[in-house]
Amino acid sequence: MIRIGRIAGSDVLVSTSWFLVAALIAWIMAPRVEQVQPGLGGWKYVVGIAFAMALYLAILLHEASHALMATRFGFRVESITLHFLGGATAIEGESRRPREEFWIAVVGPVTSIAVGVAAVGLWFATPDGLLLLVVEGLAGANLVIGVLNLVPGLPLDGGRVLKAGVWALTGRVHTGTRVAAWGGRVAAVLVVVWAVLSAGDGDVVNPLVLGIVAIFLWTGASQALGAAAVVERISAVEVRELSRRTLAVPQDLPLAEALRRAQEAGAGSLVTTTSDGRPIGVVDEQAAAAVPPGRQPWIAVSTVARGLAGGRALPVSISGTQLLEALRSTPASEYVLLAEDGSIHGVLATADIVRMMRNR
Repeated sequence: MIRIGRIAGSDVLVSTSWFLVAALIAWIMAPRVEQVQPGLGGWKYVVGIAFAMALYLAILLHEASHALMATRFGFRVESITLHFLGGATAIEGESRRPREEFWIAVVGPVTSIAVGVAAVGLWFATPDGLLLLVVEGLAGANLVIGVLNLVPGLPLDGGRVLKAGVWALTGRVHTGTRVAAWGGRVAAVLVVVWAVLSAGDGDVVNPLVLGIVAIFLWTGASQALGAAAVVERISAVEVRELSRRTLAVPQDLPLAEALRRAQEAGAGSLVTTTSDGRPIGVVDEQAAAAVPPGRQPWIAVSTVARGLAGGRALPVSISGTQLLEALRSTPASEYVLLAEDGSIHGVLATADIVRMMRNR
């Protein structure tokens, strides 16, 4: 990846595959450039590369609109990447409401269509020649990008629009994801049919590109289906029911004494606290078990505890996509669950979540 700048506080990256795209565009455009401006020789390929750069600037506008809208809704944008098939905006977290999903998704195609319409208007004021050729290409490409991205199937923007609509109607984000993902699979099959028909005309490049697009659509839709299944299972997790009985102990208490108290109280986990009772760590079961019995009386329980900073303390009311996001952003074996008043409710073990999901 090559970093070329920042938009909306996130890095703009260009994949090395872009150079392959630029070369392919230059090769495809060369005959047309030669027709418009004969006698250019090798410079006709330079014109093609210049068009590829202009096209990807338009794609960057498309992705930047996603990023700016996401930022407006309070999401952090990790990066914008330009690659072989166009671009992708990595947004941290999932939409909380259908309205957010809709606007973040639809603004990209709308931007591309707006650029295409502007290029059509510019076409009437551009004299014949290479500049007109570039304007024509930008008008056509942006209109195609905008319209195709509205196809109602994930991972396209239109799929996210469809997801938002179904989500708003049913109140279930998983249902919206499933419908939109199957829309993406249908679109992938239609693209394969298109590729087969194109191959029948003796064309080679078009079927190859269409085949790559079909794989992209099918893979993205399948990943969305898998993610929806995981989120639905996570949504069924009752954190309160899964939480283990917990014993709070001073952080400087010897490990042997802490384990003895836990066994006596029938507690399945230990949380270390400050002198005023504030939770500051959760004991790692594996780390505690690895300490030889002879050493346990001589080391503090805090030496086998993990701090709660960075997301290891969760509200007991957490569920659904918020729980999944917490597990993703801060992987850990145990999390401390806090009640509404800040007191310790219990400990949530990742192993318990996995066990519950496997049994469903």
